[in-house]
Amino acid sequence: MSPIIKLSDNAASRIKEIMSDAHKGSVGVRVSVKSGGCAGMSYVMEYSKEINPSDEVIEDKGVKVFIDSAAIMYLLGTEMDYKKEEFSSTFVFNNPNETERCGCGESFKID
Repeated sequence: MSPIIKLSDNAASRIKEIMSDAHKGSVGVRVSVKSGGCAGMSYVMEYSKEINPSDEVIEDKGVKVFIDSAAIMYLLGTEMDYKKEEFSSTFVFNNPNETERCGCGESFKID
């Protein structure tokens, strides 16, 4: 079975950086999905202090990412990347399940 999310090298190194600066007690980064944004859903990334029993744990390129169980069906096959641009740098989710994405790139829709 292929992983729910694949991490690009850039995303993995950025998560390593984030975790080295993280508050003590953080065990990894959690990715979830919430309702909101102009297209209906948006990605959420936050520090995780504990592993929820229902989390799916992705270990890739030396980092751990916890996937919220409610987000799994939306994220299958997604590649998580990290892009640095002149004025901003951000994690980008290349999700094959998206049927629509809003113009600002902050939210998406899955039919």
